[in-house]
Amino acid sequence: MPTPSAPSSPFVTTAWLAEHLDDPTVIVVDGSWYLPTLNRNPRAEYNAAHIPGAVFFDVDAIADHSTGLPHMLPTLEMFTAAVSALGISDQHHIVVYDGSGLFSAPRVRWTFRTFGAKAVSLLEGGLPQWKAENRPLVAGESSPKPAATFNAVLDPKAVATLADVRAALDDGSALVVDARPGERFRAEVSEPRPGLRSGHMPGSSNLPFDKLVVNGRLQTPEVLQDLFDETGVEPSEPVIATCGSGLSAAIVALALESAGHDGARIYDASWAEWGARDDLPVLTGR
Repeated sequence: MPTPSAPSSPFVTTAWLAEHLDDPTVIVVDGSWYLPTLNRNPRAEYNAAHIPGAVFFDVDAIADHSTGLPHMLPTLEMFTAAVSALGISDQHHIVVYDGSGLFSAPRVRWTFRTFGAKAVSLLEGGLPQWKAENRPLVAGESSPKPAATFNAVLDPKAVATLADVRAALDDGSALVVDARPGERFRAEVSEPRPGLRSGHMPGSSNLPFDKLVVNGRLQTPEVLQDLFDETGVEPSEPVIATCGSGLSAAIVALALESAGHDGARIYDASWAEWGARDDLPVLTGR
């Protein structure tokens, strides 16, 4: 299999994917995950209807369960075994989509890239766009694919630890951008996960992920730039993205990447860790 070159854009169109469904160098991944409040079952929805040939990447299962935190980045060995069993190699051009259009797929793409995948794209418009165009869907599990070899290599620069976040807040070495909704950032509502304090990290900025996405797609470059300006993001300033559990932070990182910004890391544990620890400071309000 030829080594794919890195795509120049984070996205491929539905037309492009339709033309490449039978391409052995391309593999499609359903990376759907939904907030518990939506009462949607991503695996059941995959079994009911998915893009032909797509395999299901279970965000909660392919994760490090030793921390007690939700869908944490898996270990190198766990990731290698799980995706190789799905028939995915680091030589494939991986195309990820989700059932919301653009919600969990960026996190899955970030995970693959963090473990060394050379070409990972998002399906523009996701499954809703594919369905709207009446493109083919299949039910049940996809036909078993031959096991592949994914030679995973962790990129430590992609992940921010608690120590990294505390240092950035203390010395300003990076801007910490929180992707949670504004009412959660300001502590106007309780956190959806029990046992977490409400509020935000002192010195962090709020850029709600739902402002970055409209109808399952990223906002236009002009709107994104306005949002970055409002948040205080500078093109040359490193960014650490955080959220409730490390998932929607990937949307912030994606938006920055799409705008040509380099260096966004994700605080994987996010508020699930910070909000649970009484020894870490929390502010309310703006």
